[in-house]
Amino acid sequence: MRKGINYWSFPGRTSNAEVIRGAARHGFEGAELCLAEDGDLTIASTDAEIAELRRLAEDNGVEIISVVSMLQLQHNLVSDDSAERRTARDATRRQLAVAHELGAGAILVVPGYVGVDFIPGATPVRYDDAYRRALEEITGLTASAAEADVVIGIENVWNRFLTSPLEMRDFLDAVGSAHVGSYFDIGNALSQGYPEQWVRILGERIVRVHVKDYRTNPGGLTGFVDLLSGDVDFGAVFAELDAIGYDGWCSAEVTPYRLLWDQGLANASASLDSILALHKESSTR
Repeated sequence: MRKGINYWSFPGRTSNAEVIRGAARHGFEGAELCLAEDGDLTIASTDAEIAELRRLAEDNGVEIISVVSMLQLQHNLVSDDSAERRTARDATRRQLAVAHELGAGAILVVPGYVGVDFIPGATPVRYDDAYRRALEEITGLTASAAEADVVIGIENVWNRFLTSPLEMRDFLDAVGSAHVGSYFDIGNALSQGYPEQWVRILGERIVRVHVKDYRTNPGGLTGFVDLLSGDVDFGAVFAELDAIGYDGWCSAEVTPYRLLWDQGLANASASLDSILALHKESSTR
């Protein structure tokens, strides 16, 4: 398995260029860059600007793993408002094109939300409407994904939607495309069940993994903690990843430190090394 770092492990408004440099500085092989409404990687970024980020990654020996985004949360892909759905759809198509230009093999997509507590003013959507629309929207994006040769990774996130591994599995199978899979987040799964069970049930549908820890007591958003300091049974999770034959990217996604944030990256790198070493040791027994 290969070691990466997620954009959101850096302080807010960090440039993608600094994410690449930070990944190299702390021994991460790959980095997940972020497409946003402003910054150095946006929907309006030129080919030259995107190519410059790709060159920077190559010069630093860092592979661009994927392109992540908050755009499908800022503009709900399953909204009751058709114009908002169209905005989210167009943003996702652009995300696919940018990932292709960066040489990334995947994008992270939140398939809309029924409700979300961390987006101020988010309007709830009926679950059955959300499911029908998400299936239509993601299925409709498969042709663009195939053209870009990029996989759409559906993340299990705190969106009150696709909340069980069985439902996530069945949703992906209903889409039925080799260009759509699971962007599996270990820490997010613990809030609703057992990550190791999600892994076994999703199986080969998993295309990328976010390595995140979570403390079930007190829970809530403050429950996300440094790797190896929460309640995730990483031994069990990685044993299941091994059992399904997953050998891809495992990217740390940690809350950036308020002070001395670079130390947080160093700690995440060391912890992920330990987790992967534990997995390697157990898999060779």
